[in-house]
Amino acid sequence: MKRWIKDNGPLREYDEAWLVVDKDAWTEEQLNELHSWVSKAAKGRFKRDLALSDPKFEYWLLLHFENAGVRSSRECTDKLKRHLPHYEKSVNDHDFSHKSIEQAMSTARQRDGRGGASTTVYKLVESILSCSES
Repeated sequence: MKRWIKDNGPLREYDEAWLVVDKDAWTEEQLNELHSWVSKAAKGRFKRDLALSDPKFEYWLLLHFENAGVRSSRECTDKLKRHLPHYEKSVNDHDFSHKSIEQAMSTARQRDGRGGASTTVYKLVESILSCSES
């Protein structure tokens, strides 16, 4: 992200830089580094944030279909494939309705900070939706 901002910046005060990561792919030390970058004041005061999914991004997709807890990355994939049988790391936007997005955001918000499977991708989606409403 630092390199991208350096190569493409400067970002303006209304811009946002989001890191989107799966927890299962990062060590605690690496996650702490990401949290540290997010918490630093940015030049030009653009927003920095982190969308973290535990165990992985597919958990965010699963929440569009059910309020599910998962214990592993594999279980997450298995449950998601019940709803999207042909899922292979890409999705069709027609698979998701406005109602399912709202459901996923609500469920993710409720699970945030409670431990276990969770995702903060809802914060990124809320930010995108608030920009589109302006």
